[in-house]
Amino acid sequence: MPAVLGFATIALFLLLTMTKRVSVLVALVVLPVLAALAGGFTGELGAMVLDGLSKVAPTGIMIAFAVLYFSLMVDAGLFDPLIRGLLRLAKGDPMRVTVATAVLTLCVALDGDGASTFLITVSALLPVYRKLGMSPLVLSGVVCLGAGVMNMIPWGGPTVRAMAALKLESSDVFTPVLPAMGFGIAWVLVASWLIGRRERQRLGALTGPGGEAAAGEPVTVTAPAPGAEPGPVSGGEPGPARATAPGDGPGALRVAAPAPRRLTLFNLLLTAVLVVALILEIMPLPVLFVLGFAVALLVNHPTWEQQQALLDRHAKNVVLVTTMIFAAGVFTGVLTGTGMIDDMAEALVSVIPDSLGGHLPVLVAVTGMPLSLVFTPDAYYFGVLPVLAETAQGFGTDPAEVARAAILGQMTTGFPLSPLTAATFILVGMSGVQLGEHQRFIFRWAFATTLVMTAGAVLTGAFSL
Repeated sequence: MPAVLGFATIALFLLLTMTKRVSVLVALVVLPVLAALAGGFTGELGAMVLDGLSKVAPTGIMIAFAVLYFSLMVDAGLFDPLIRGLLRLAKGDPMRVTVATAVLTLCVALDGDGASTFLITVSALLPVYRKLGMSPLVLSGVVCLGAGVMNMIPWGGPTVRAMAALKLESSDVFTPVLPAMGFGIAWVLVASWLIGRRERQRLGALTGPGGEAAAGEPVTVTAPAPGAEPGPVSGGEPGPARATAPGDGPGALRVAAPAPRRLTLFNLLLTAVLVVALILEIMPLPVLFVLGFAVALLVNHPTWEQQQALLDRHAKNVVLVTTMIFAAGVFTGVLTGTGMIDDMAEALVSVIPDSLGGHLPVLVAVTGMPLSLVFTPDAYYFGVLPVLAETAQGFGTDPAEVARAAILGQMTTGFPLSPLTAATFILVGMSGVQLGEHQRFIFRWAFATTLVMTAGAVLTGAFSL
């Protein structure tokens, strides 16, 4: 019964949000509560919700202050040189910007933390996309691809969990799939080129009638009308990107006078120190962002009136993102507390026929990415993976091969699309897109990343067919 309720809850969530019948926030809260009531968990419901909220509270605090921090830095013009540099290199070509987005994401994601990757890349690149009139769906999608494949690194969450669950070393799990990861990175660059080319065709006015911007030829870009917002066209394709009003959050068009050089240098040094501290985990991430924002606010806006004005200007962005994080805590708290996740894991393993036992690594690799929408990383790697590994061992397959297969998709390429991870809501919230639109736009590209890496793993002998 709990397994049926769990699968039904997640299926209904995906259906309602992707068809825009209800908002993501409402679906995250109402659906699991109704499922818990239907399953007879009324007495434990309050404790389960509170447990879920408690687990995401540090993430919510971090995101609140991180959004404020990067919003302040965007307003202060910290990213203006990067924006000008990208525009100069791109020469008004959306395809080049899209590929640059993939490269930047692949580099930033080396820290292994999806939340900080999304915060840094979206804050830095959203102004470029708005300046060129590009759809934010392209930004969220390409960042999703780059961050997904890089989440395979040994210090990333999925690989760490796989090694811990099966008591393996990095040399057993990650090293053999390193060539396959190279295939995945190459595919991300190709995919970003293809997506960028399609975006360039949609914005043909930017590149002239010939479809190509001449090398070294400047391209005039007209900023979109103030006050408008991005939206998709039919079929899930990105629609025309339209800029928001000045000062409307990360990536908003800035109209204030440039900050003094000494203030810019201070902001650059503070941000560099913050990023290093995040990577080295000198302090918990929420603490770092709370301290960083307090210092940045005091230096950039020394008076009470200035500080209050900045908080008022960006309060909407903080509320939109953090409420989604806490709603996701309700969702995962109820599904975990009721035992739905555990029962779903057992049900999934039980339906695998014996005839596929010898092909489990390939099966695990191919299904891992879609199952990111169903299982939390802990539920999959500590609940499903050990059973799959034991089953594979009964058919003469090394359990390490199953672990290698799992990290090719489960909460790696799949985590930036999953409603079960808080980082997904950071990505879509800061990009200004809806979760359902984001999933429809990039799912096939992300799944293709897993398929490419699976083929690479088979070809290089990481696991057998």
